[in-house]
Amino acid sequence: LTQDRKRCRESTMPKLRSEKGAARRALPRTTAPMDMAGPADEEAPEVEAVDAVISAAELEGAASADGAAEEMEGDVPAYPALSAKELAGGKTQFRRVPVPPHRLTPLREAWLKIFNPVVEHMKLQIRMNTKTRHVELRTCDETDDSGALQKAADFVKAFMLGFAVDDAIALLRLDNLYLDTFEVTDVKPLHGDHLSRAIGRVAGKSGKTKFTIENATKTRVVLADSKIHILGEYQNIRMARHALANLIMGSPPGKVYGKLHTVAARVNERY
Repeated sequence: LTQDRKRCRESTMPKLRSEKGAARRALPRTTAPMDMAGPADEEAPEVEAVDAVISAAELEGAASADGAAEEMEGDVPAYPALSAKELAGGKTQFRRVPVPPHRLTPLREAWLKIFNPVVEHMKLQIRMNTKTRHVELRTCDETDDSGALQKAADFVKAFMLGFAVDDAIALLRLDNLYLDTFEVTDVKPLHGDHLSRAIGRVAGKSGKTKFTIENATKTRVVLADSKIHILGEYQNIRMARHALANLIMGSPPGKVYGKLHTVAARVNERY
């Protein structure tokens, strides 16, 4: 069986080889590379023409867009600033500041010093309502600054708390000034003579301690019974309040002065 199979294989192999060789001879042989041009070469000029038309249209569109942009830049609309009344929707805004009984006489004496800056510089309307004992403020058509009403209200409120007009008027000129109020009992619950001694430590002999704190922290301090009002910048108010709290807790004035001058020197070096 094995010999018969070998004979069959030997007889079939030459036939297959001859058939493959004949198929290879039947294929055309080309020495030069195949030319892939043909119809595509004829359509190429049309494509180039279309591209040229598109590019020209794009250039025209870009030029028109640039011209429109230049026209828009030249015709920028100018909107005038809105007045305080227009910002409020055409409504008049009011503020009322209550007047304590012990500030009626000082208000009467310093009325012109309060009236002139509010009316001339802030362009507001102000009056004293004797029935309700309130100082009333409101905007008008000439009011330009939208924050003028709040500044004027803070100015009048500072005067009612006990600050001098020359010190309180800084609220109208500067934007970074604030008012802070706290009571002695907020720091430490004191009663009777202990409360009186704490207030005396804060004021000092002839107000010396209070003046020293004001000069070191660049603030203004008002002692109204057990309430303390501070006027100044935020950082300065913080330093003054810390010094006053130490005095209320019982620290000697000399120790408070030393810490206060050290902190004030650091702040001056920083700014």
